Amino acid sequence: MRKTDEIVIPESVPAGPGRIAERVREILGDLGENPERDGLQRTPERFEKALRFLTSGYQQDPATLLNGAMFDVTYDEMVVVKDIEVYSLCEHHLLPFFGKCHVAYLPNKKVLGLSKVARLVDMFARRLQIQERLTSQIATVIQEQLHPQGVGVILEARHLCMVMRGVEKQNSTTTTSAMLGAFRESKQTRDEFLALVNSPKS
Repeated sequence: MRKTDEIVIPESVPAGPGRIAERVREILGDLGENPERDGLQRTPERFEKALRFLTSGYQQDPATLLNGAMFDVTYDEMVVVKDIEVYSLCEHHLLPFFGKCHVAYLPNKKVLGLSKVARLVDMFARRLQIQERLTSQIATVIQEQLHPQGVGVILEARHLCMVMRGVEKQNSTTTTSAMLGAFRESKQTRDEFLALVNSPKS
């Protein structure tokens, strides 16, 4: 694998179909279950299919994803895409965390297709993650690919590793942020971003 600013891009092809299912069948037996009973006979295959989808972001490259979606404009005011739904897997327990992501940037002669912002969030969310890294990766790629005046990302999520196990705090949420360029340097820019994120929906 090669790494670029903590962004891992696999160079090898994933193990062939069925390999994960075989291991899941063994795990079910280790848990004291009968993997051959009616309700579990196809569970290993279903689990493998679901897991490959939930980690499909490893097979995507951010530069390729954004290629052709950057447009020359004279607009230089803040662009905010908020309430992007996020579903990811915690790399520590392989349990889901989910919530909403808010992305903003100040254009520098170029803007990004709005759907690509959401697709970029999905790309990094569909990897084994921690929330802090996910937040940083989204901001870093937009900064590197678009070269805006600045980027801000806020991610709010609930973690099932805290809700279902461990401290079992059902109502806890975690908020992370990444501020680059003007968003880090200017309090006024940060405050505008926060105000837009927190503004009520019409």
